[in-house]
Amino acid sequence: MAWVGNQTLISHFILLGLFTRSPLHLLLFCTIVLMFLVALSGNGLMLLLINTDPRLHSPMYFFLSWLSLMDLMLVCTIVPRMATDFLLGHGSISFTGCGLQIFFFLTLLGDECFLLAFMAYDRYVAISNPLRYSVVMDRYVCWLMVAGSWLFGLVDGLIQAVFTLRFPYCGSQEIDHFFCEVPAILKLACADTSLYETMIYVCCVLMLLLPFSVISASYLRILVVVLRMSSAEGRRKALATCSSHMAVVSLFYGAAMITYMRPQAYHSSKQDKVVSAFYTTITPMLNPLIYSLRNKEVAGALKKLLGRCPCAQCQG
Repeated sequence: MAWVGNQTLISHFILLGLFTRSPLHLLLFCTIVLMFLVALSGNGLMLLLINTDPRLHSPMYFFLSWLSLMDLMLVCTIVPRMATDFLLGHGSISFTGCGLQIFFFLTLLGDECFLLAFMAYDRYVAISNPLRYSVVMDRYVCWLMVAGSWLFGLVDGLIQAVFTLRFPYCGSQEIDHFFCEVPAILKLACADTSLYETMIYVCCVLMLLLPFSVISASYLRILVVVLRMSSAEGRRKALATCSSHMAVVSLFYGAAMITYMRPQAYHSSKQDKVVSAFYTTITPMLNPLIYSLRNKEVAGALKKLLGRCPCAQCQG
């Protein structure tokens, strides 16, 4: 503990968690843990399939493998800590631990924002200019896009983690959340955070709207190209190629915009926790399911992998 004037600065926070201890909340907790395990296995399987099947060695699946890796890291940053706190009955977290959680969480969130934008551009190039696709989206360009996604995410995560924990925190140690999310932490600051909250709001709007503008422009141009196609089969294939990505974008950006594009005055702890649970657990769980269930190439790679399984060979 440290003293500032007649106020005691706190040295750690207490996370109140997503659930209280009751039979209903125990069931909800088990559901979250189950979704966490599905997210781990689903994204891990996507990484395995993409890296082992030569048919999936294309720019689209290269980006998808990074999306799966980011989703894996995101659920591992949040859910194990939340589950441990619930089982132990307390959620004490140090300043350093809280700062690291903010950093990793916002870094991965920013990474996904920009990666989804690059994935939309990839689909635009594939549909509008298929003959030059391999030239425009060569390996160097793909790696550059992934590196750019990580750079933007790292900068955003580092800035927000450092500046959030520079404020003095005194009085209540209790964060009404299940992880260290910036809006929930700032409520405990014993200093005026209004200017910083405005800066965060502007930064989050830019971090969400810039990639979303690229996604919107890409899909608008894809729609124009598809409408000009004379073949009904060609239109169907083009739309099927984009449908999975559009579903993932809708889930991710919908939840992120609800959380980070609302001014602080309109936040409530219950709403924030529900929305946060959605994009930290449910979205990473659904992403591999959306891509695998709606994609014949991924389904084919899975059948090929299962065909190599010793158990399958013995049954055959």
